[in-house]
Amino acid sequence: MPPHQPIRATRGVRDILPADRPRWRHAEQAAIRVAESFGYQQIETPILEPVELIERGVGGETDIVSKELYKFNDRDKRWLVLRPEGTAGTVRAYFEGNLNQGPQPARLYLIGPMFRHDKPQAGRYRQLYQFNLEAIGDGSPALDAEVVEVAWTWYREIGLKGVTLQLNSVGDAVCRPAYRAALLAYLEPIRDRLSADSRRRVETNPLRVLDSKEDLELLRDAPLIGDHLCEDCRHAFDEVQGLLREAGVEFSVNPRIVRGLDYYTRTAFEFWHTGIGSQQNALGGGGRYDGLASDLGWPSTPGVGFAAGLDRTVAMLEEESVGVPAPPAADVVVIGDGVSAEHLALVGRICRAARSTAVDYSERSLTAKMRSANRVGARWVALMNAAEAGRNVVQLKEMGGGGQQEVAWSRLDEALR
Repeated sequence: MPPHQPIRATRGVRDILPADRPRWRHAEQAAIRVAESFGYQQIETPILEPVELIERGVGGETDIVSKELYKFNDRDKRWLVLRPEGTAGTVRAYFEGNLNQGPQPARLYLIGPMFRHDKPQAGRYRQLYQFNLEAIGDGSPALDAEVVEVAWTWYREIGLKGVTLQLNSVGDAVCRPAYRAALLAYLEPIRDRLSADSRRRVETNPLRVLDSKEDLELLRDAPLIGDHLCEDCRHAFDEVQGLLREAGVEFSVNPRIVRGLDYYTRTAFEFWHTGIGSQQNALGGGGRYDGLASDLGWPSTPGVGFAAGLDRTVAMLEEESVGVPAPPAADVVVIGDGVSAEHLALVGRICRAARSTAVDYSERSLTAKMRSANRVGARWVALMNAAEAGRNVVQLKEMGGGGQQEVAWSRLDEALR
């Protein structure tokens, strides 16, 4: 880049500016509040992970691994990735942190950035943010329903109205082989008409063909996994549905939901929003992943989870015009007229003991400083000239037509509470 040109953000990422943060904070704080109300504890996993964790855990036939990984060789000649999703890393941490030795299941949640080299477009970013929820160490279908209920509760807590829940079962190692055979029998005659990705997946993982965005018409009459479920899978799916009905969670059974990751077994689900419109653009989703731990080299351990895209969720809050009050940049602004920076800073520290406080050190006119204080949403302005600073007093003015009174510095804390 020529040195005279300004340096801008790299393609596919964006800044989340202060004006945007209130809706993000609203979604994040509600996620923490709801998750913890169900007994989930927060976990942080590294952004850097071994490449094997993702390639073996997520699956080589997923778009994440085959197309979207940020993968690099570090100075120790170790292949690393920027984490593209949160579940595999959380399962790794569950074992490495000996959480498998504690009370089961371990109920965990994570909020943070993920990285995918996706094609930049509306609602898709190469640094994206997720709310992840995982319950590891118990195979009960009741936990599947619980994870769904947490997510459902969260969407309602933040005020989204246009959310629908799509629910399915994708079977397990007992019943999936028969379904795989039926699906291959359907796909073989139309193989040449499928997209290039789907033709490759016919050989490696036929169920992933159902996740194709390009072959919807060709797949309209494909056999459904629900018609091939074994007795145990069917019983588990019936239990999940019954528990969700009892909890008042509305859902539609959608036999086309297979999810985009290889590790799912039995329950699979997605939350859609009417402002986005299809399963290819879900707000979030998840399911059971009983085979993931063993795929990663750990003892076979059941788990179920959910991941929500915060970028899309926040966008839908804006789409629905969900009002989220923005806190003022500062409750108090300290303004001086011919006053030293030392006196301004001192008064700022005194005020800050009671309220958030910003100090205006600029040499602008008093009118300009007052206008700026109003723009940041300050409730009070602490004004003083040199003579007042010498007497250790300020004129405390309440903005928006409130009164003004002289207050000693020693009483500012009390006056602002």
